[in-house]
Amino acid sequence: MSPERRKTQSPLFRRVSRETHPKQGVGNNRSGDPLVAALAGSEIYLDYQRAFTRGTGLPLALQEPDSVHLVQQGRKPNSRFCLVMAKTHKACAACYTLQHRLEREARLKTRTLKCFAGLCESAVPVRIGERLVAFLHTGKVMLRPPTRAGFNRVAATLLKWGAEVDFKSIEDVYFQTRVLKRTQYLALLRLVEVFAGHLAACGNGLLLRTRAKEPAVVAKARAFMTAHYADGLTQAEVARAVNSSASYFSKHFRRSTGMSFIDFLGRVRVEQAKSLLQNPSLRVGAIAFEVGFRSVSQFNRTFKRLTGRSPKTFRHREFGSIGPG
Repeated sequence: MSPERRKTQSPLFRRVSRETHPKQGVGNNRSGDPLVAALAGSEIYLDYQRAFTRGTGLPLALQEPDSVHLVQQGRKPNSRFCLVMAKTHKACAACYTLQHRLEREARLKTRTLKCFAGLCESAVPVRIGERLVAFLHTGKVMLRPPTRAGFNRVAATLLKWGAEVDFKSIEDVYFQTRVLKRTQYLALLRLVEVFAGHLAACGNGLLLRTRAKEPAVVAKARAFMTAHYADGLTQAEVARAVNSSASYFSKHFRRSTGMSFIDFLGRVRVEQAKSLLQNPSLRVGAIAFEVGFRSVSQFNRTFKRLTGRSPKTFRHREFGSIGPG
């Protein structure tokens, strides 16, 4: 078996190969986080991803922080050079290393780094308050036209790595790499940043939606809790309401939603509170009890944990009103 053949049998290469050539669908997230999974499968994200990719020619991928998978380019990669490099073990490893460095540096704000071949990779953080939820990845473009000197450096690197590649093919796709002006690329990144903020704001509501193929007992529980969120609900009461034992309900509810009963109920109440905060005549304390919280302090803590802002700050920024407090 040739050295390059042995390289392509490595776990890293097999993983990259699967992700660079997905078999079906447009999803690009294998998240264990229910919030990230909800965002990745949401209509708002998929619609924006399609529009962004078609309008700009750049890829857009949502990825959970610290993922062990390389970011996918999608079913039709925009960079033929990256597609060719994905067949080279050392280039895959270099891309993987760059991705993790990029995410380490982009936890608080957008960062852009260049790969060994000079292509830009950017990560935009999706944050809810202090919590980092995910990254939006884009790039795979150059900010300056490719040059002969640049290609010679790429070729020298590949030779150093011992990669068995067709340099004529690599040269062809290297010089076909898309080039954008720096100002244009920064403007596109700003669009992604604006979308990241909107995506974060929609996250809680997306988690509460009924999912396809979930157990009937879970779907009934969602509906019951949404209708009776203001009551002093307990897990045992909801289990009885959907004709289930408490243990069975607890197990399947968490497995299906990715959340505990308490977390789900808190999210339902916070979503209702957001609507009530639009009314400037309602006090925050009154809203807290109206949606089912037992104390204002509990409401404030839960609201800030899920939205990243206090109810008063949320009301002021979203609706331009301070309200009576």
